[in-house]
Amino acid sequence: MTGVEGSVALPDRPTLERFLGHQRWFAGKSRSWQVSDVRTVGWLRTEAPAVRIALVTVAYDDGGTEAYQLPLVNYDDEVERLSHALVGPAEDGRTYCYDALHDKDATSLWFDGIDAERAGEGWSFHRDPSVDELPPAGPSIVIGAEQSNTSVIFGDSVILKVFRKLSPGLNPDIEVHSALAAEGSPYIAPLLGWLEGVWPGDDSDGSASLGMAQGFLHNSTEGWASATASVRDLYAEADLHADEVGGDFAGEAFRLGVATAEVHKALARALPTGTLEGKELGALVEGMRVRLDRAMGEVPDLDQYAEALRTAFDDLLSLEEPVDVQRVHGDYHLGQVMRSLDGWKLLDFEGEPARPLEERRALDSPMKDVAGMLRSFDYAARHLLADHPPDPRLEYRAVEWAGRNRDAFCDGYGEGAGRDPREQVVLLRAFETDKAVYEVVYEARNRPRWLPIPMSAIERLATLGAEGGEQ
Repeated sequence: MTGVEGSVALPDRPTLERFLGHQRWFAGKSRSWQVSDVRTVGWLRTEAPAVRIALVTVAYDDGGTEAYQLPLVNYDDEVERLSHALVGPAEDGRTYCYDALHDKDATSLWFDGIDAERAGEGWSFHRDPSVDELPPAGPSIVIGAEQSNTSVIFGDSVILKVFRKLSPGLNPDIEVHSALAAEGSPYIAPLLGWLEGVWPGDDSDGSASLGMAQGFLHNSTEGWASATASVRDLYAEADLHADEVGGDFAGEAFRLGVATAEVHKALARALPTGTLEGKELGALVEGMRVRLDRAMGEVPDLDQYAEALRTAFDDLLSLEEPVDVQRVHGDYHLGQVMRSLDGWKLLDFEGEPARPLEERRALDSPMKDVAGMLRSFDYAARHLLADHPPDPRLEYRAVEWAGRNRDAFCDGYGEGAGRDPREQVVLLRAFETDKAVYEVVYEARNRPRWLPIPMSAIERLATLGAEGGEQ
């Protein structure tokens, strides 16, 4: 090593392993692994306290590797205010390494980098073409609830999302937001800019997305919080129906449906589209069948519904018209939307971080997003019942609330798209069934008391006929 890289050391591998093993964003905690490689992508600041972006690769005993981004700031002495972000001493014993995203002085480098479109060896900041200048920044603070990334809020105007698990290529969250910004979509938080770095190794000519900045929706409420508040209002009123309660959510569900359809239309204008038929449609169906078979191996209660669920997938092969596909959200639910003062905003077009990047950028049916949101309404209605003894009165209320808001969302989507998604019976049923199968496995592994929520959907979908309606 030469220059600053030779004078500012990294932590040793056992230290990094201890740190990674305690991070919410590290996905390998349930597997046996070790750090196999550590390298510096680039230096955002070379003078003390130096700030670098490190790429830490872990190798799993059962095969495969993953790469994680770890921005580091080095101090000569221990820093009390950063004690919660201590990674450990550097390998040479001369400095202490901290997660730089928790250091207000260090995080200003990301904001200023985007503002000035700075670049250095191995990295470059970019301001989105739709942005003339960044809004004023304030002190930074890390959001602590995220599972797969780390977000830093600057004052009440900018939020910086730093991708922790990295893959070579353009992150779909940046790609989609930039495309929607170019379309002038009012249904997203404005994209301000992003940071990319050179991807090392065999693909050294490529790059990887390291982070992105957007306008912060500071006067907004998460969709899940709004929806579940409505459910609690309903449960508190013993003699009122969903449409009679002051916190009725159906109007918002309708507007959310319109916003979703408008975003889908904008994505179809801005990014590639296509159709599925023949072998490609068969591959979609086969993937759904494989996921069902695996789920049955983990959750035997699915066996009684297996034939009907397979029919929901196989009916896709009988469609007379090709299935339209385009870029979609891919991981759509009430936690991915915010209600701001001027309407609904869609967030996090990154897709499921656990899936390969090429899968997250693949074209898919808009009905996948619709199905995801319909399942989310079901969860919002029922999750409060999961930890309580059965109550037929509340169960009736849950079914009523979910049905009312699912219908309202579809009404809104139909108004925005020009076609009601419920008319696409076969397609919508297949995607909703596939989502419910995924949920069954997730709840069986992680929250067994919540398993009745997706199982109730499995029972409904298994008995739902696919007849009627045009495709």
